[in-house]
Amino acid sequence: MRAKEPAAGNRSRLLHQVRYALSHPERVPAHARRAVRDAWLRLRHPDHIAYYRAVMASDAARSTEAAVGHNPSREQWARIGRMQFDYLVGHGLRPHHRMLEIGCGNLRAGRLFIDHLDTGHYYGIDISPHILLAAQDTLVAEKLQPKLPYLALAGDLTFAFLPDAHFDVVHAHSVFSHSPLHVIEECFANVGRILAPGGFFDFTFDRTEGEEHQVLHEDFYYRTGTLTELAARHGLDARFMDDWERLPHRQSKMRVTVAADRARTVGS
Repeated sequence: MRAKEPAAGNRSRLLHQVRYALSHPERVPAHARRAVRDAWLRLRHPDHIAYYRAVMASDAARSTEAAVGHNPSREQWARIGRMQFDYLVGHGLRPHHRMLEIGCGNLRAGRLFIDHLDTGHYYGIDISPHILLAAQDTLVAEKLQPKLPYLALAGDLTFAFLPDAHFDVVHAHSVFSHSPLHVIEECFANVGRILAPGGFFDFTFDRTEGEEHQVLHEDFYYRTGTLTELAARHGLDARFMDDWERLPHRQSKMRVTVAADRARTVGS
């Protein structure tokens, strides 16, 4: 299995963009369309959640796979879901655990989590109603209705409608890669409340070892230390998951636990 590419440089710099355009001229029209859409949607939706909900609606109008993975093949959609599932099962997820998936999408990995977990133990949230409807279609296609998963529309990451100390595992794949820092901080400020004793929160992010930056308003690149320090401000321990780096996925992964609960972490 091939190793991950090095952490990203600053893709927002003009020099990088010129070099990329010269190396990949066939991708320039698609990027130009994204740039025009970005400008229009940011004008209409200054709030980031509303903005990204509109992005998801635009992508979902083309295909649900596009909205959860930049239009990969169905095989790649399934492969990435399986990779998430295998990693989490190998790192502590057990059938009796209660799981919250932030940004569940159309259940690329969620369908596997639902099948693995006890009935009623999966809870998925997403900001996109279009994608949640697609998630229902996935449930039907996979015949997972008897597992009684919960799917809910979310407008923020305060988790205010969820109970205290309920979830053993919280999971967010390719969510923080599309989130400005204040959205991530909102999550860190509230996720500790809903984690059960010994629970953990795994998330992926786009990593850079240089200058932190964003491409349009869709893709955000952070240093590991920035997220570790931000988590610590909210009583959380965050550690970099080195073995994820060996998997064929461009994002990196971290695990967060409640600092006061360090000795009882699930799957430690």
